[in-house]
Amino acid sequence: MTVFFIFATPLKLFEMKWKKSFVLVVLFVLPLVTYLFFATGVNHFARLPVLTKKVPELQHFIPDAKVQFQNKISVLGFLGSEIDAHQSGVFNLYQKIDQHFGGFDDFQFIIVLPNGTASKVAKIQTELQRMADISSWHFVYASHDQISSLFGALETNLKLDDKAFTPYVFLMDKERALRGRDDDQDQVGGLLYGFDVHSAASLHNKMKDDVKILLAEYRLALKKNNKYKKKDNEK
Repeated sequence: MTVFFIFATPLKLFEMKWKKSFVLVVLFVLPLVTYLFFATGVNHFARLPVLTKKVPELQHFIPDAKVQFQNKISVLGFLGSEIDAHQSGVFNLYQKIDQHFGGFDDFQFIIVLPNGTASKVAKIQTELQRMADISSWHFVYASHDQISSLFGALETNLKLDDKAFTPYVFLMDKERALRGRDDDQDQVGGLLYGFDVHSAASLHNKMKDDVKILLAEYRLALKKNNKYKKKDNEK
């Protein structure tokens, strides 16, 4: 071995040093860079923009509502009075979103409809129950004025029609803030307030990803809180 080093050419010595350096980089530097990348990514990248802060609680608009936004991630929809014409959107929402996230205890669907539509909605509920547990689905009935006030509080660039319907559903966080996108390439100005339930691309490619981000955001916050509680208990 000693003889080899004595008579090795400068080129071979260079190759050996380069290989040794490469191995050191792979073993020590690369894992550190990877860790820093993901650590900063979780803390600074995985945040879903807040588009409207502190939307009033549901009971502010509909006093007899049995469900609330606070402490739940909510998908809020406005189905309108023409149930038969728009019910396909509910089933799209179930297939694209509920089947993936309906198992989370802090995730719910709130569908707001005009008074007098309960009998038609009962048919939708029956169909949904045949497919899965719908305990996280809440159908809330209100007057047109109450529905308009609730929709207006979201402060979006969208509109309800005269039947209290919009094809868009909205993602609310646990603090009653409306979440969405501020850099969406398909929207003028980049602001994406809601997701079109009649568009498979909107639900599958956009809403599904945004729900994942929001859930991950709360999971990360929970882990941090548990970590700090553990440290406090050790003191």
